[in-house]
Amino acid sequence: MRRKFHIAMLVVSIFCASTAFAAPKPHVIAFGKWTAVKWYAGPEKPLDVRIRPLFVDTRLKEYTTGAPHEITDRLFVVRRMFRLNDALPAEATAQPRWVWERGGWLLVDRLTGRITQINLPEFDPFYSTASWYRDYVAYWVAQLGRRKPILKKPIGEPFAEDSPDSECPAPTWERQPTRVTFVPEQNEKITYAVHGHAVDVVSDVDDEEESGGQ
Repeated sequence: MRRKFHIAMLVVSIFCASTAFAAPKPHVIAFGKWTAVKWYAGPEKPLDVRIRPLFVDTRLKEYTTGAPHEITDRLFVVRRMFRLNDALPAEATAQPRWVWERGGWLLVDRLTGRITQINLPEFDPFYSTASWYRDYVAYWVAQLGRRKPILKKPIGEPFAEDSPDSECPAPTWERQPTRVTFVPEQNEKITYAVHGHAVDVVSDVDDEEESGGQ
């Protein structure tokens, strides 16, 4: 316990010193205008996807799609889009053949201007649909800053369809208590209650008792 106490005091001291003597340089985080691009998500015709650039101090840093999720007044997350060279080795072309691909999630810090790609365990940018609540993200439940997922549980066999977001419908979040519900296509819904860094399965009986008490 004594060693943990010393470490905690060191972190607080460094933070106080940095804020007192070296105020961070303010950064301007801004999104550009929306534009439509073609996303070749499968063998069928391409999908129309709306993207917009993300700027830090007027410099282009990333392209994004969808609405950002505000975690705190300082941090937000947003889905990434990027261009990939689709040219084949046998194609004798002088120019790359750029195509748009959907990526994972970016964590943006308004104070430092830093943009970080979030490493979500086994998240599939093609099939997985993420649902955010606070600093939790559900495709299964994980929390930012933790290397391992809070919950990792198989919920059925994949369909292996050639369409984006076809394997994992977006889970549904609830508050007070914090709960997340998964609804696989081939199974009944599964609800988990989240307690800090632990989860409990919520049965139908629990749902009925809570509904009756409201």
